[in-house]
Amino acid sequence: MINPTQTPIRSICLVRLSALGDVLMFVPLIRTLQYYLPEAKLTWVISRPSYDLVENLDGVEFIVIDKPNGIRSYWDFKRSMSARTFDVLIAAQACYRANFLYPCIQAKRKIGYDRVRAKDFHWLFIDEAISAGCDHTLDGFLKFAEHLGISRHRIAWDIPRSEEDNAWANQHLKLCKRPILLINPASSKPERTWLIEHYISVIRTVQEKWGVTVILTGGPTAYDREVADQILQSVTCIDLVGKTKPKQLLAVIAGADLMLCPDTGPSHMAVAVGTPVIALHAVTSSWVSGPYTFRKLAIDYYPTAIQKILNTTKEKNIWGTHAHGKNTMALIPLEDVLDKLAKVLFVGHCEKI
Repeated sequence: MINPTQTPIRSICLVRLSALGDVLMFVPLIRTLQYYLPEAKLTWVISRPSYDLVENLDGVEFIVIDKPNGIRSYWDFKRSMSARTFDVLIAAQACYRANFLYPCIQAKRKIGYDRVRAKDFHWLFIDEAISAGCDHTLDGFLKFAEHLGISRHRIAWDIPRSEEDNAWANQHLKLCKRPILLINPASSKPERTWLIEHYISVIRTVQEKWGVTVILTGGPTAYDREVADQILQSVTCIDLVGKTKPKQLLAVIAGADLMLCPDTGPSHMAVAVGTPVIALHAVTSSWVSGPYTFRKLAIDYYPTAIQKILNTTKEKNIWGTHAHGKNTMALIPLEDVLDKLAKVLFVGHCEKI
């Protein structure tokens, strides 16, 4: 499981600032390191609002920073870290903002991404790189553990929620008729949001044909609100968009029977609490960024999108290539989604990979 010839590791600094879904996919790496390197102290550099979701994760010291914005931000961070030296730095974010943090952290080893996944000259800021591959994002994170000699993994989350968060969710769910379907219609990137008219058709069908309770969820942004309001002009359902704190939403998802959403953070929240999720993918591949334990439930039109949007028959690097376009998500047919919903709700087809 662990290479016994390696120098003992007593301290690890991990940098993953955002985004919400990536931070959730990062947690199994934390659990793997905790299990197989129990003597190592873990320090996670992170930003809000991602921190609000993983706050109080056991056995982890958090350093919460604002996303760097200018030279002064890096200088202040360097000063705050000047008295500390780590055995290992795991540089698990490859972008300019994160890359310039790495010289501010003193570590005997600095491990980052391979050239396939490295962006914004990431390789200049690290000493070692994980093995190359076009893995699922979560598997890519676990390669940092493999690089440290850990050959087995702990696919676990166990994100703590307060009694107040659970009570808040229960208050909103306890009178709902089962089954409860959560629909998180908007993605933080609008091009990944499915068609409004299709969401409306799904809601009408599951309510009228199957008696399903539908709850809309979403973040506090104006875009989330706009998408929800467009849907609510045509159908009636419970509206929790912008009304939940991160762990309240996690508790709501844990209490639901099923979630439907595009490629967005709540997809990975569902995975973390074991709630089946039907994720809609076309701009990205579900085998790279889809809900890890429910990828077989994903509806994935990425292969079609790379043909019709990117005008190619095969994409060599699905990890880093997106089928950008305002019409990409229109490739996902309404009928496919309704068929999948029927199978999951009434056949119990919620198998994991």
